[in-house]
Amino acid sequence: MNDLNGILCVNKPQGFTSFDVVARLRGILKTRKIGHAGTLDPMATGVLPVFVGNATKACDIMPDSRKAYRASFRLGVTSDTQDSTGNVLSTSEVHCTADDIKNIIPKFTGDIMQIPPMYSAVSVNGKRLYELARQGIEIEREPRPVTVTSLSLAEFSEETGEGVLEVECSKGTYIRTIIHDIGTELGCGGVMTDLVRTVSNGFVLSDSLTLEEIQKAADEGRAEELLMPVERVFGKYPEIHLDENCTKLYRNGVKLYAEKAGIRQKDENVRYRVFSDDDAFIGLAYVKEGCLRVFKNFS
Repeated sequence: MNDLNGILCVNKPQGFTSFDVVARLRGILKTRKIGHAGTLDPMATGVLPVFVGNATKACDIMPDSRKAYRASFRLGVTSDTQDSTGNVLSTSEVHCTADDIKNIIPKFTGDIMQIPPMYSAVSVNGKRLYELARQGIEIEREPRPVTVTSLSLAEFSEETGEGVLEVECSKGTYIRTIIHDIGTELGCGGVMTDLVRTVSNGFVLSDSLTLEEIQKAADEGRAEELLMPVERVFGKYPEIHLDENCTKLYRNGVKLYAEKAGIRQKDENVRYRVFSDDDAFIGLAYVKEGCLRVFKNFS
């Protein structure tokens, strides 16, 4: 199984770190070459794209970095982690309606500045914030720009102060911080009680498999059938299909004139998916000084 290459979309179980998932898959698939995109907190579940073999080269260059979540929350409570797993810092009565929440949501939509929580993997002066937080140390954090494309209230109970938000946002956005900040704005505080990532890097929950399903397939010798081709994540890029001679030249690192590769518009900002003469995906390329240059090869 060591020659496995492709993408597995995992429905991360609660209580697992993203690295726990990778470690488990290394055992299931019998390979060390595994990476992931879009870290999820242990309490979160949902879409975690995992890259196997040569596909690990795609981890940091995927064109679609959008994330979407369904987040449950409770008003009237604050905690040191900004979610229900942390130590409670304060409690208060809740006297707000669904309309009150909807009216302040626009403040947390669009291009906003967000202060990362202390319990996060953000590094400051070589130290992870969560390492400092566990020592009882809190430091000043610089606000960071994030983009919240959409934010809506899906459910809310005025009796319990509990509800659900649906969020679409850029990578690096902390959903629990959005909830914390909304609670602060309402004057009663708020914590996240559950988080499901429904979309990540173009993958959705229906693409995702449980670790148990992957284990079963591996036990039956079907693991390779579960892998999606790496070119899927680059589907928005235009294609180039090389003939046999150009394929040999390209694989050997020889510069090809763009016209010879079938490219008429020589926009240097465009990336291309390159396929061989037998329609196998080779990798990504771009045009510079009229020639086709390798950006990243996967085979």
